[in-house]
Amino acid sequence: MQYVISILGILIVLFFAWLASSNRKEIKFRPIITMIVIQILLSLLLLNTEFGLVIIKGIAALFNKLLEYASEGVAFVFGGLANEGEAPFFLTVLLPIIFISALIGILQHLKILPFFMKWIGWALSKINGMGKLESYNAVASLMVGQSEVFITLKKQLGLLSHQRLYTLCASAMSTVSMSIVGAYMTMLDPKYIVTALVLNLFGGFIIASMMNPYKIDPNEDILEIEHEKQSFFEMLGEYILDGFKVAIIVGAMLIGFIALMAGFNSVFELLFGVTFQTILGYIFAPIAFIMGIPFSEAVSAGSIMATKLVTNEFVAMLDLSGGNYHFSERTMGILSVFLVSFANFSSIGIIVGAVKSLNEKQGNAVARFGLKLLFGATLVSILSGIIVSLIL
Repeated sequence: MQYVISILGILIVLFFAWLASSNRKEIKFRPIITMIVIQILLSLLLLNTEFGLVIIKGIAALFNKLLEYASEGVAFVFGGLANEGEAPFFLTVLLPIIFISALIGILQHLKILPFFMKWIGWALSKINGMGKLESYNAVASLMVGQSEVFITLKKQLGLLSHQRLYTLCASAMSTVSMSIVGAYMTMLDPKYIVTALVLNLFGGFIIASMMNPYKIDPNEDILEIEHEKQSFFEMLGEYILDGFKVAIIVGAMLIGFIALMAGFNSVFELLFGVTFQTILGYIFAPIAFIMGIPFSEAVSAGSIMATKLVTNEFVAMLDLSGGNYHFSERTMGILSVFLVSFANFSSIGIIVGAVKSLNEKQGNAVARFGLKLLFGATLVSILSGIIVSLIL
């Protein structure tokens, strides 16, 4: 029965993407079917094989080691601030982002990341039927982040059609940045995070192919990534400060959103005898159900899903990992995969701001299709959760 629900869920997601399509006649179903099969096979590999276990353990060990290195710098600056045995979220989860951001900057400066992003993007374009620029952008978003990726494309932004611009922004919202993956791994099981990264990459192509199909002139699909030349230490300082800004911004958002959620819960409980999150849970319960979550857990799972959409993934992950829930292992896996993306309302502002800072006209265009971006990215998260439900 669970397989029937999961397959039905995939069809429902594709149907909603088809309904929202800007040009249904241009949809190419062969690449879409191919990518769904690839998603299922990759999920099987990562979650159900010894080889996949080795890959995930290796990635988790790498990030654990990076977090250990980061803690050295944090301890030097903030040592003694916390009581012994305590682990403040800001110190142990957010501040390590600074070190990982610096590491990404070094790999970028040494041309290692651009090399991989270019050729992985080229290989993906052969599978997804999209342009090399779109494929590069999806990989780059995963590596450097949803706002930083547009800096690497600033020369091309003014030349892009609104259709191609939508696909680039959709990829940025559907994935997450490698700089904060380590932070996620302190809250959720690493195997689900790694799996989500891969699934969202292909899921972004699947949904964008249906919602925003178009033909690309090969002569316009030029991938020349230009960067202003910087000295090594100039670059390093920039990436360290960028990482610090991300940590501070995420911290500020958490303070505001968690406080607001607590306030809403208190007011709703006082007026209606039920919390705001519970109400959201009932609204999102049908979505949780088609993702393969048992109906007995669907309301609680729906409240976490809604929290992620309304606030951000950090708030929802904290709720999932620290809340008084009694989810099955399968439900935990489905929810964990769903949460690993930037699909939330605040991301609309982040992406609009990033593009507008580089090209005001294109930034205004992104603002106009902001809600469509969020709708598509949310479908990607739901699709990824459904794919995992087939495997678990």
